[in-house]
Amino acid sequence: MEAFFYSTFGVAIAEIGDKTQLLALFLAARFAQKNAIVAGMFAATLLNHAVSAVFGVWLAQTVSLEMMKWIVGLSFIAVGLWLLLPDKAGSPGSRWLKYGAFGAAAVLFFLAEIGDKTQIATVLLAAKYQEMFWVVAGSILGLMLANVPVVYLGEALMKKIPAKAVRLAACTLFCILGAATLAGNGISLQ
Repeated sequence: MEAFFYSTFGVAIAEIGDKTQLLALFLAARFAQKNAIVAGMFAATLLNHAVSAVFGVWLAQTVSLEMMKWIVGLSFIAVGLWLLLPDKAGSPGSRWLKYGAFGAAAVLFFLAEIGDKTQIATVLLAAKYQEMFWVVAGSILGLMLANVPVVYLGEALMKKIPAKAVRLAACTLFCILGAATLAGNGISLQ
């Protein structure tokens, strides 16, 4: 359950102010079918994070335990520091909008998550815990917890959440995970 907790909490706070929240806001303004947007987000996240977790577990099984400790520990710290940088708003590809709320959300969320902080975090968490199911379930839940309210409550919610404070909290969490991994205390690589 530790893998589930850290995956849920880490991804949820990493998503606050992320480009996928801006994408959720854009899609909610464009389409009236909010449930279809959420279903598309879920499908894209499931596929993206499942592949990420498989890669993370494979990495942990392929690389020596000592090397893995350094890779995961330093990567957690790097992701933590990366979280301090706010995402820039980009214009989602309008060519995907013709596929409707579900299709546009699925394709755009999948593409937005490629190389994103939360995808990298999912790889690292899977490598650390080697619990694919719990990491994927937690990372999906975390992403959904951060983005579903944006779909339904929109811009009013985004204005009330202090993105800078949340980014600082997420940075702290990932740096603590990294330091604990490097120190070999608390959470261990297995």
